Amino acid sequence: MRNHLAAALLSASLLPTAASAQLGSTRLYGDINLDLEVVRGLQPDGSNPNAVRVSSNSSRFGIRGSEYLGSGLAAIYQVESSVQADTGGSSLASRETYAGFQDDWGTLKVGKFLTPYDDVHPIFGDAPTLSTSILSTAALWAQGFQPKGQGGFDARLGNSIRYESPTISGLTGELQYSTRDSSGNADGAAGDNGDHTSELRHANVLGLGAFYSNGPVDIGVAYERNTKVRVAGHHDDAFSIAGGYDFGALTHDFGPRLAGVYERLKYDTPTGDLIRDFYAISVTYPLGGGLVYAFVGRAANGRGGAADGTQIGSVVKGADTASTQWELSYSYNLSLRTLLYAGYVKLQNNAKAAYSFNINDYPIAPGAKPSGIVMGIAHFF
Repeated sequence: MRNHLAAALLSASLLPTAASAQLGSTRLYGDINLDLEVVRGLQPDGSNPNAVRVSSNSSRFGIRGSEYLGSGLAAIYQVESSVQADTGGSSLASRETYAGFQDDWGTLKVGKFLTPYDDVHPIFGDAPTLSTSILSTAALWAQGFQPKGQGGFDARLGNSIRYESPTISGLTGELQYSTRDSSGNADGAAGDNGDHTSELRHANVLGLGAFYSNGPVDIGVAYERNTKVRVAGHHDDAFSIAGGYDFGALTHDFGPRLAGVYERLKYDTPTGDLIRDFYAISVTYPLGGGLVYAFVGRAANGRGGAADGTQIGSVVKGADTASTQWELSYSYNLSLRTLLYAGYVKLQNNAKAAYSFNINDYPIAPGAKPSGIVMGIAHFF
């Protein structure tokens, strides 16, 4: 009798766990994205230090899940880690990592993730090749390869809280606030998380975004302000608006798709504002079962009230500080989970500009014109 009673009590104690398990889910996911790059440096002095590289392009491994809490409310979580698939190794929770809640009113989460500003990129960027590798179209846009402390805006920020509205008639809104505090990084470099110096001067990042996607039309508008992030007493602003139109959507097919973007970066400096405009167009076209993607983007000369020669990241005030990025790529899905891609990219820096690739950047001097050929494979699981 005693053994039967113990077994009954044990079974009863397990019932809530079993019920909870039925109302929750957990999934492992990731991708391995590797390429062979042939980079041509083409320095201003005429030297041409070629490089042949195997690179891992935003490869990742993650776990995500949810638990239903009742009345339409669910708890959600994700832990995503970068994977160095070319050399081995990983960095735990270095990518989109958070916990939060989701309901009919939207999603609220806390942790480390990209800002609303980054959500503009897929509208005009090289989505067929996953917006990564040296083909990334954020080399000029947002100063993508620069960290927050050097004026970059396309960043994954720790110590963040974010709200995403539900989608209503194709329209969504996003709001994110990042504290730039020293938690977990008291003695390290500020990077894209923060440090004690930033904490003492109350540095923070505020991001806003509004996005519309309905049928053939995609539109995105985003604004970001970095307050006391780069230097005490100053703030930096970025504004982007992008749009895309998929002509194939009218016939329930894909492509061709035409897209464009305009961006203004404004940096507050001791001698006045440093302003840089950027504009680009892209075309995606179906061909032979795959997708051709073509892109051209132009970062204008730095201007504004700042003294000539004032420099934030790769943005410089004055003449001959502009740059153009050209790109052509082709991607082909072997299956729902395996992608092959190839492409060519070139950065045409003017004499005083020194923009480099966003992903897998390459050291150059001002006036260099780096280019590269890429052949890659990505597998999703």
